[in-house]
Amino acid sequence: MHSIISMLLTGIYLCVLIYLIKGWALLKRAKPSLTSFKTKVTILIAARNEEAGIHLTIEDILAQDYPKHLTEIIIVDDHSTDRTAEIIRSYADKGVKLYQMRAGEALNSYKKAAIAEAIAMSTGELMVATDADCRMGSKWLSSVVSYYETENPVMISSPVTYFQEKSLFELLQTLEFSYLIGIGAAFIGNGRASTCNGANFAYRKDVFYEVGGFKGIDDLASGDDELLLQKVAEVYPGRIGFLKNREAIVYTHAKPTLEEFLQQRRRWASKSTRYKDKKIVAMAICIWLFNVSLLANALLGFYDIFFFKLFCVQFGLKVLFEGVFLLPITSFWKRPGLVGLLILLSPIHILYFVYVGLMGNTRKYAWKGRLVR
Repeated sequence: MHSIISMLLTGIYLCVLIYLIKGWALLKRAKPSLTSFKTKVTILIAARNEEAGIHLTIEDILAQDYPKHLTEIIIVDDHSTDRTAEIIRSYADKGVKLYQMRAGEALNSYKKAAIAEAIAMSTGELMVATDADCRMGSKWLSSVVSYYETENPVMISSPVTYFQEKSLFELLQTLEFSYLIGIGAAFIGNGRASTCNGANFAYRKDVFYEVGGFKGIDDLASGDDELLLQKVAEVYPGRIGFLKNREAIVYTHAKPTLEEFLQQRRRWASKSTRYKDKKIVAMAICIWLFNVSLLANALLGFYDIFFFKLFCVQFGLKVLFEGVFLLPITSFWKRPGLVGLLILLSPIHILYFVYVGLMGNTRKYAWKGRLVR
């Protein structure tokens, strides 16, 4: 019975990967086709204690080739205790608007409150959200708006990847993060919405208010991206797009330490059970159970060769199908060599996936110097 369950879970996981491979392939490469634009855009950033690099993000945004008269930049300082607000304020003469959140009652969803404040202040039609530690090329904004004006989506998920890695640990994170970004993109390619990343996320302002903004999801610290995506997908199925264009890529950094990495992934996992689409929740549970079965068979393999052979079959199929899924995604980043790290990542991924699946939904976690849930 144990082996039957293990192979059943393996079959489910492989079917999921085939579905994802198909979804990524169905996404068409978007090429900017417009030379003139009409959409007023508001770039939104919620920043907390980002003095080390926020000037680089602001400089990249100011260097965009999108028309300046159609661009609004609003950065909300979320109770920073460093020079973040001072640095933002130094760009006031270049049109960068600063809003500082005031001390008041304790919140659990500070970032959502910051974004909601920025949207309330905004005058744009299209909200384009990114983070204060991100970098982007000069055609980032024009590629997003070109896709918006030609395809008419109400929400756009765009690619995010890590760069400037300083260690093997950070390179492994880049590969694992590619897997997560690929999942969100592939679901959209298949006509559904599951996950996205708030570092490169755009949506119509009127649609944000139509679905009630963050109401109903503001009890969780995380989820300003994926839970909002789920709300919009419920009202506008088929109107959410993934921008498969290299010029739209936003770059950010992997976590330098294991503790920071685990805190981040627990934060991301904490919102999974709140997805509106319960089929996606069920799929996530099946993937978690598949990893549990891998771990169980690896441990039992020390006592019985049968379980070791069963583990080897499961593990071999996992690596093979994940490699097929990840190769076109890492090729999109122009970094196909990352797939070679899969043989190192896969066993680690089993342990971490089981751990994060448990801890992400049972414990509080640290985020930006706060303990939240």
